[in-house]
Amino acid sequence: MVELLEHMFWATLGTLRDIAPIAVILLGFQVLVLRQRVSNLGRLSGGFVYVVIGLTLFLVGLEEALFPIGETMAEQLTSSRMVGDRQGAPDWRDYGWVYAFAAAIGFATTVAEPALIAVSLKAEEISGGSLSGFGLRIAVAVGVALGVALGTFRIVTGTPLPLYIVAGYVIVIVQTTRTVKTIVPLAYDSGGVTTSTVTVPVVTALGLGLASTIPGRNPLIDGFGLIAFASLFPIMSVMGYAMLIARLKSGKS
Repeated sequence: MVELLEHMFWATLGTLRDIAPIAVILLGFQVLVLRQRVSNLGRLSGGFVYVVIGLTLFLVGLEEALFPIGETMAEQLTSSRMVGDRQGAPDWRDYGWVYAFAAAIGFATTVAEPALIAVSLKAEEISGGSLSGFGLRIAVAVGVALGVALGTFRIVTGTPLPLYIVAGYVIVIVQTTRTVKTIVPLAYDSGGVTTSTVTVPVVTALGLGLASTIPGRNPLIDGFGLIAFASLFPIMSVMGYAMLIARLKSGKS
């Protein structure tokens, strides 16, 4: 208990240090550039306190729960009981449960991502309901699931990360020239909102856990890179979703 309180204390100091520049810039522009008094100072101060408390609890929760869970799952899924006791380089065919778990956790965390929910609601509102917010969330989640699963395959096989990223962006460029133009900016933003508060901690912990437990892998070289997959593949899935809807509509008309 004492260690947890000490951890929360230092996390609070770190949060204050990180938030202080933002507060200084906002107040500085308000007072020095706009030359106006800060309205609702009491509410702003209360909101600042809530932000500090929320971020502190979030950071402590990451280190105490999400990171250990991801690493533990990776360790258990790569144990000899799950993949067999092979000598030498790992065989990618033995890690089917790893790919399945990566896809499932990528899908689940993305569906629950607050940033994605906000973007999907705004997209549905602005499109007048022609674009389904729920459909957009599912399309992005499917993209993240495929991307994270492929990223774990890359860690298992040890193949170079740039090959996957370059090939992925080639596909994105081709899709960009062929899909509905109005969906392109939304598709690119959909790739960005996946790298937020829920998805990043779990996916990062999974990648580091895999690289630490698979023989011959370096956590620093192989453990990172899953977030790149989680950002790239939703762009492809959203544009593919738009192309599919456009084709279905043209077939009905």
